[in-house]
Amino acid sequence: MDLHSIKVACTSCNLRELCLPMGLAPPEMEQLDHLITNRRRVRRGAALFAAGDPFTSLYAVRSGFFKTSVTTADGRDQVTGFQMAGEILGLDGIVQDKHACSAIALEDAEVCVLPFDKLEQLSREFSALQHHVHRIMSREIVRDQGVMLLLGSMRAEERLAAFLLNLVQRLHARGFSKSEMVLRMTREEIGSYLGMKLETVSRTFSRFQEDGIIEVKQRYVRILDPNALNALVNHAHTGGTDRVD
Repeated sequence: MDLHSIKVACTSCNLRELCLPMGLAPPEMEQLDHLITNRRRVRRGAALFAAGDPFTSLYAVRSGFFKTSVTTADGRDQVTGFQMAGEILGLDGIVQDKHACSAIALEDAEVCVLPFDKLEQLSREFSALQHHVHRIMSREIVRDQGVMLLLGSMRAEERLAAFLLNLVQRLHARGFSKSEMVLRMTREEIGSYLGMKLETVSRTFSRFQEDGIIEVKQRYVRILDPNALNALVNHAHTGGTDRVD
């Protein structure tokens, strides 16, 4: 494959509003096009990067779905997040110049490669990009705090409700349905992320379906009663919950 066929042009990308700062001047967009010179395809089940790999680049997800995970002291695979088109991977590597987690494709995917040294240099040249990089980092911190809240204070039903609402909202921002989705991750991966046993995840999905809150057919999920899911999450935020074992 020749270089021209895989070259990325931010100016013509329909995801640019999700992963790039708004209102960049044409010369600045042109500089970005020179920065992001290629993209990388990752097959389902393959690693974009692994824990311990040298950190060189950030990656903007162009298509597909990823999970990030770490290996615990007892050898278990702990899922730390799910990333979709328009989101950035690789921020974990900035602190120690090596990746702290692994990023695995949950389906065939494609990413834009952003060499970090060039990104830093360009950020110093125009403040809009620098501010945007800071916003992305801040968003990751807020997301981590949200996960800690899930794991620390919510019951199983509240955790799964928050997860489904967050996922469908993120997909809707990318032009997908606001009530239907196909889960790219397994029940076991959802459980790992939410701190729930596989049996609890399956039981909670079944309970939601029995209550008419969602419709489930294998990995297809349709939200029938978003108000019920919101009520569960709001109940958790007002402190009316007991901790989960």
